[in-house]
Amino acid sequence: MAFGRNQHIILKMGDQNQLKEEGNKHFQAGDINKAIECYTKAIKVCKDKKALAVIHRNRSACYLKKENYANAATDATKAIDVDASDIKALYRRCQALEKLGKLDMAFKDVQKCATLEPKNKIFLETLRRLGADIQAKLKTTFSTDSRVQNMFDILLDEEMEKEKREKAANNLIVLSREEAGAERIFQNNGVPLLLNMIETGKPEMILAAVRTLSGMCTGHKARAMAIVHMVGVDKMCSIMAVDNEEIALATCNLFQCINDSLTGGDKREYGKEEALVLDASKDLKTILLSLLEMTGSQKVSGHGRDQALNLLSKNVPRKDNKEKDNSRSLFTIDHGLKKILKVCGQVPELPDQLQLTENTQLIASVLLNRLYDDLKCDPERSNFKDICNEYIKSKIDPNNMDKTIHAVNTISGLLQGPFDVGNALVGQQGIMEMMVALCGSEREVDQMVAVEALIHSSSKMSRASFIITNGVSLLKDIYKKTKNEKIKIRALVGLCKLGSAGGDDYSLRQFAEGSTEKLAKQCRKWLCNPQIDTKTRKWAIEGLAYLTNDADVKDDFVEDDPAMKAMFELAKSKDKTILYAVACTLVNCTNCYDKKEIIPELVQLAKFSKQHVPEQHPKDKKDFIEKRVKRLLKAGVTSALAVMVKADNSILTDQTKEMLARVFLALSEDPKDRGTIVAQGGGKALIPLALEGTDAGKVKACHALAKIAAISNPEIAFPGERVYEVVRPLISLLHTDRDGIQNYEALRGLTNLAGYSEKLRVKIVKEKALPEIENYMFEEHDQIRQAATECMCNLVTCKEVQERYIDDGNDKLKLLVLLCGEDDESLQTAAAGALAMLTAAQKKLCLKMTLVTSQWLEILQRLCLHSNPNIQHRGLVIVYNMLNSDNSELTKKLIESEMLEILTVIGKAMDNPKRQEVIDVARTCLVKAMDLGLIKPFTSPS
Repeated sequence: MAFGRNQHIILKMGDQNQLKEEGNKHFQAGDINKAIECYTKAIKVCKDKKALAVIHRNRSACYLKKENYANAATDATKAIDVDASDIKALYRRCQALEKLGKLDMAFKDVQKCATLEPKNKIFLETLRRLGADIQAKLKTTFSTDSRVQNMFDILLDEEMEKEKREKAANNLIVLSREEAGAERIFQNNGVPLLLNMIETGKPEMILAAVRTLSGMCTGHKARAMAIVHMVGVDKMCSIMAVDNEEIALATCNLFQCINDSLTGGDKREYGKEEALVLDASKDLKTILLSLLEMTGSQKVSGHGRDQALNLLSKNVPRKDNKEKDNSRSLFTIDHGLKKILKVCGQVPELPDQLQLTENTQLIASVLLNRLYDDLKCDPERSNFKDICNEYIKSKIDPNNMDKTIHAVNTISGLLQGPFDVGNALVGQQGIMEMMVALCGSEREVDQMVAVEALIHSSSKMSRASFIITNGVSLLKDIYKKTKNEKIKIRALVGLCKLGSAGGDDYSLRQFAEGSTEKLAKQCRKWLCNPQIDTKTRKWAIEGLAYLTNDADVKDDFVEDDPAMKAMFELAKSKDKTILYAVACTLVNCTNCYDKKEIIPELVQLAKFSKQHVPEQHPKDKKDFIEKRVKRLLKAGVTSALAVMVKADNSILTDQTKEMLARVFLALSEDPKDRGTIVAQGGGKALIPLALEGTDAGKVKACHALAKIAAISNPEIAFPGERVYEVVRPLISLLHTDRDGIQNYEALRGLTNLAGYSEKLRVKIVKEKALPEIENYMFEEHDQIRQAATECMCNLVTCKEVQERYIDDGNDKLKLLVLLCGEDDESLQTAAAGALAMLTAAQKKLCLKMTLVTSQWLEILQRLCLHSNPNIQHRGLVIVYNMLNSDNSELTKKLIESEMLEILTVIGKAMDNPKRQEVIDVARTCLVKAMDLGLIKPFTSPS
């Protein structure tokens, strides 16, 4: 058999040599295709590395002749991999790389050739020529004429192909995002050329120019100021004012980049001249006044107005109330409050109104709320209220109904923003009467505005009780008499809101039994009617947001699949004013609002003293809630939530974010449902909720993230770089002021992430999670201690973690050894696994573990004799690591103990697939002991 195999090898060698020689002949004869064919066949049969390198080098020459430079370079590289000084292969690769335009790489190859043969004239000439070419290329690359000017030439040439112009626009934007590129554009007449692009009036050109300007302004105060002066604030505002959502958004981003750079986004050191040259206060004031002017201008599109309000909302109020300076808000109130109120008061159904989107008035209300919240003292708040009062009074005119309903609509805007201000206005003499009178007007637009105002003004229990007494009959009358669906639905929502004034307290139902269910049924009917416009259907969700306080309504709603799906579709629409109502409805259906714990003793006491005691509806019990959650998930609630989270921050308020976080937490309660949530994008959607919003909302989102991270594949749940953003929210749940269940879920989530990749382990360590995890390893609660130990087990492969165990002066290693001796198998598995990996990675720890506790040997023997193969295997691996620790005293002590007997018994056992790993490690330990001369090989008697 051996002879046959050798003969086969000789034949193969013969084949490859013959094929190579044939290839050489074809090459010399100029038949390059045949030569390539022979060399390729020779490569397939050749097993000798050196011979293979020669064939690859020859085929590289063929590919050069065929001008197939990529393959020529690849073949030459394969030859060089075997022999780095193969001068023919190096020169052939140099030739191929030069043709491919990779001059710097070609230069390196010919440099090596010239080093190996310093007198070779061809190499020296190639070296000189490539050096000159590289210098010329560098000059061209860094000159304006080539890169920047070339891009502008392409962009401004109307006859140029569309594809080339798009590519040039994208290249310009990318270039502007690099500091060197941005400076190059700026220094080489870039801003005037960008203005030329804007003047073309073509949307794609304007977008490219605006985005390039944004890149140039980012993080550079001096350049941002120069651009503001060169382009002009009025010009930027006029661009943002156009009726194009994409352009308005891009210009808004440009303003934001400028604002960030002028208010501290630039970290450069400018020296003494900074105070003189870079005083940005005047520019910031000009921008602020221009944005305020835009909010009330007839010439501005709805999209432009939205972005102006967004910029004010984001940049005027203080980011943190600890900051003392609220002068921006005071300035805005003095110079622009009336303009913002004008936006709130617009009635689209009337002539000569400002252009608005579905979201404009809500954005204005949110801005008013943020400005009012930013005020620090009563005189400032009084000034705000006085301006509002003066504005409302100036608009009320009994002889001009258009002006009067503008005033009422403005009050509606205030009630949706700073409620106290709106409420004070409603409470003034004559205002409520005027609203009630308008409800009886013959004009439908008057009725619509008045009913909306009534709905918004009944947000407080006290106000609701006043309207229940005075307004219910009025709303019922409007509901029955009007033929206009828009008014009918609003009147219904008013009734819904008043009917839910008692919240979820079963004993405080405002209306007769069954009335709320009837109202809800009508709301669902409107919601499912595609013939009705989105704005009107939105009111149906508003109605459900109130009525779903009633558990019967919740149950009916989740059983109505078309109604749920219709609501989710509306939640995904452009009209984002709907978000709050959808979030309220979902919070009610999942019962994830805060509930006070009812203490039976206090209930008895309250009854005795004849105080009101809230009652729970039978359908608000746990099993009903679980059924509702399952129905919502089946209907696709997660994908709707994922879209809602992406809404602009000015509409997606912190309050709404908190509600969405509560819903996500309720949905992720059952581990079986978490796969569905991940599949519909819930994992990604939770990250922004965990990073921004109210403290309570962030904690709820972090908890939901922890639940998902604990049992999901991180690569699927949080694709790409998002997985690294999950680490910090999970660590925030380890704080001692968080609940035990939150600590536990966070530890489980971190355990899963730590087991996924080294980069994630390093991220967890960098975020300073180790002290918290170690702290929980001392926890008395069994499950938390186990979760912390499992997490540490997955982290011990990190060098930084190992060093913490090597350092003296702590009980970390002692704790790990003692945890191996606990009765809980899961805890033992984790602790023994961590100890096995630590002693394998750091030999010093083998000796140290014998010094930290006198019980080490007893614990180790218990591990090696454990009935659970997983724990037994870990114990035996620790024994092997100790035998392999290069410490003769330690290994001797180990073998002289009962450990030798344990190893012998396990090692002599019959092979068993269920325990084979354990048996193999025991045998390896015995072999190691023999190699160390601690035991003699077993020999049978002669």
